[in-house]
Amino acid sequence: MPAEIAGGPAEFVARLLAATNAHQLDALAACFAEDYANETPAHPSRGFRGRAQVRLNWEQIFASVPDLTALVVRQALDDQTAWVEWEMHGTRLDGAPHAMRGVTVFGVVDGEAAWARFYLEPVDDDDRTVDEAIRRTLGV
Repeated sequence: MPAEIAGGPAEFVARLLAATNAHQLDALAACFAEDYANETPAHPSRGFRGRAQVRLNWEQIFASVPDLTALVVRQALDDQTAWVEWEMHGTRLDGAPHAMRGVTVFGVVDGEAAWARFYLEPVDDDDRTVDEAIRRTLGV
């Protein structure tokens, strides 16, 4: 199956998940191309370029959530793309829970993420119903 070739998306996701859960910053950064391009469509100004920024981001995350764990809930793979649904949990240094869920779509070239569209967000634990959330989003 093409998605399972050496250096392909399946291997990339496995390496990224293992490095994240082991808090291995260098191994995690090595999953990304030097000129990696990250787009965050829901928050366009948060997009960035480069492996160095990935490393800086994760250095801060690991320092602030020392027990962070990640789970791949689902994934869909083809020859050069990995659609990955994530759940991440841990405890922040201030004792507050940390939880994020969402999807990242990765373009994988030569075993590294060349680009991604990032849809991972903090979990919103409020008790608003869908009707209340829609009204708030629309300002009505």
